[in-house]
Amino acid sequence: MTPGRSDHFNGKTFFNPHPVERTWRDLLRWRRTSRPTPWPARVTVAPQPPPPAPSGSDAGVVTWIGHATFLVQTARGTLLTDPQFSECCGPFGRFGPRRVHPPGVALTALPRIDLVLLSHDHYDHCDLPSLRALARRHDPLVIAPLGHRQLLARAGLRRVVELDWWQSHATDDGFDLTLTPARHWSNRLSGTRNARLWGGFFARWGGRAFWFAGDTGYDPVLFRSIHDRLGAPDLAMIPIGAYEPRWFMSPLHCNPAEAVQIHRDLGAEQSLAMHWGCWQLTDEGRDEPVRALAAARDAVGVSASQFRVLAPGESIEV
Repeated sequence: MTPGRSDHFNGKTFFNPHPVERTWRDLLRWRRTSRPTPWPARVTVAPQPPPPAPSGSDAGVVTWIGHATFLVQTARGTLLTDPQFSECCGPFGRFGPRRVHPPGVALTALPRIDLVLLSHDHYDHCDLPSLRALARRHDPLVIAPLGHRQLLARAGLRRVVELDWWQSHATDDGFDLTLTPARHWSNRLSGTRNARLWGGFFARWGGRAFWFAGDTGYDPVLFRSIHDRLGAPDLAMIPIGAYEPRWFMSPLHCNPAEAVQIHRDLGAEQSLAMHWGCWQLTDEGRDEPVRALAAARDAVGVSASQFRVLAPGESIEV
């Protein structure tokens, strides 16, 4: 079913309400002038077994697997965000940038996955081989923005709920999930540019809540509006990488200083850094987001425990 026209859908494609579009000419200019900082070919990471799930309470255990993939374990059920376990982030999981480090938890080591939150269709977030393996092993419910059902069916996923911005879905396990707006875009080699919506997720269970950003640029109103409408999350997962050069990336990818501001706008009790160190997608060095995040925290008095950087496979309780 085609959604009705709105402040972010024109009847055919989705758009940001206050858009700053990038053209093919902009892309060619970036590629022509780019001077990317070299990355290491490989970083040693020893995959970890998933921690035990909490039982008998509404506590959660969150494990950063890498990039935008988090494992969230609760007594009510187990979630994955933007599952990406392939060697490359591109078509068929075999083309495009190659991984610098393996997933912090192997796909074959995952516990039963009840629910997948998918933020948008870019290859580093929506990997059909990973989703196909999850469909075979776990048959999870997938919550995704509008327009993803047909794409996900190609991965064999049968149970898909599509949401528009600010729409919510309550699962039988007791999770209440709201798709939140983001400043981003969508595109794959097949299909029409921006034919699928993008967003983040605000998830509640019991008295706990987390917010998963997906991919987003900074907006001085957007993240305060998430706080005003949904409250302050116990935990936020916020991107800190893929932001250089700023003239090209700033509308659609926040930098570490903006990530800290998002943390503050949300009023999050704690935040975790994501979307860095796995694939070289833009011009900054691999470790530069972590150094820039530390400087941004210090500049505004946010402690390292309030906005943490986990190693792949590392877990925290929420």
